[in-house]
Amino acid sequence: MTFSPGSTLSSPAPDSPLITLLALARQARDATELAELSFMLVNDSHSLVPYRQAALWFEQGGVQTLSGIVQADANVPYVQWLDRTCSALHQQGGDARTITAADLPPPQADRWDEWLPAHGLCVPLIGGGVVLFAREQPWQPQEIALLTEWVDTWQHAWKAAAGPQSLPWWRNPMALARKLKPVAGRPWWRQRSLLWVAAVAILLLFPVHLTVLAPGELVPSDPTVIRAPFDGVIANLLVRPNDLVKKGDPLLTFDDATVATRLNIARQALATAEAELRQVSQQALADAKYKSQLAVLGGKVQERRAEAEYLSGQLERARVFAPRDGVALFDDPSEWVGRPVSTGERILRVALPDQVEVEAWLPAGDAIPVEPGSAVTLYLNASPLSPVTASVRYVAYEAVVRPDGNYAYRVRATLDAKTQHRVGLKGTAKLTGRRVPLAYWALRRPLATVRQFIGW
Repeated sequence: MTFSPGSTLSSPAPDSPLITLLALARQARDATELAELSFMLVNDSHSLVPYRQAALWFEQGGVQTLSGIVQADANVPYVQWLDRTCSALHQQGGDARTITAADLPPPQADRWDEWLPAHGLCVPLIGGGVVLFAREQPWQPQEIALLTEWVDTWQHAWKAAAGPQSLPWWRNPMALARKLKPVAGRPWWRQRSLLWVAAVAILLLFPVHLTVLAPGELVPSDPTVIRAPFDGVIANLLVRPNDLVKKGDPLLTFDDATVATRLNIARQALATAEAELRQVSQQALADAKYKSQLAVLGGKVQERRAEAEYLSGQLERARVFAPRDGVALFDDPSEWVGRPVSTGERILRVALPDQVEVEAWLPAGDAIPVEPGSAVTLYLNASPLSPVTASVRYVAYEAVVRPDGNYAYRVRATLDAKTQHRVGLKGTAKLTGRRVPLAYWALRRPLATVRQFIGW
């Protein structure tokens, strides 16, 4: 190009699209954060070409940024629809192009008018991604060229900011391999990469105790269980929960009205049978034909006497006494008074205050090998800073169903020392098993979970 003397080179207007494009390119080169570049693409591009909505989508990660908001929520219906729409546009391939609802599959096309204006512009990204612009007016060719040039410039800035050094090792395995590659000419004890590998291997092989947490409780170690002596109704409880009782103290009484009535009837029947036996005995002295009735009446008398003695014993058992010294352990008395019970049903327990042990429920899914004598530490909810230590006494052979519906093994542990905590306090018990490598300790649960799905 030639210029005549005195002529001047015309410069673009300050508000021309070229100046705006250069300014955006300068801002993109100066940006160091990926979040800043994402925000710039979907928001600051409006100064170059007007639009109403814009979205940045990557094949790895989905919707990255939306215009007008700080952070996109993946659970919002608009973002979910936009993710499927951009995925369909990416699969179609091609260069920058205008799109409408007719260019999409039916599931996304049906909701285009609900989420976006009529005219869209799709600009593909190198490496897997698209930038979607949308507005009410049709796109002009010069506007498409400007946005395409701007997106191309923006991609260079994005690649510079997201260099190999800033990527994590799982997304940049080549960089990790270079760091771990031994340096030629150095002995092995001066190879930093080999030292790191050796340190990690030693750490993974470091022996640690296999532990598991389980719900635990302080329970009496040798309680005496008070059970219902017969089918009946509890009339009154003579002690309160956690009362100290002595051997022979009355604990509770049953409603004995039914037993007393049956006893009176049995005694009257016994008296009648005895009177009949005496009468027949006198008649047998004068008439031999009555002698044959003596055996029958004698058996009837014995039957009535046995029934009366049995009911008399039942009446005596209607009042229950403490079989030993200890503390009465049971629930709210108001729940027992007037309650019908069956023979053998547990009502309360009597235990010595200092005979306490730990009861834990080992879940079936965490059933690590626990041998007798293994350490158990109970962290009580009421006193978390004063743990109770114990040693395993036994582990139940069979798992039982717990109230929460899960199967668990009963574990009983003897306290290492006396404790001031009362029976019934609950907490979390830590059961300690054998020593295993740290790698096994960390991967035991993940491997068990994977095995449930793949059967390996």
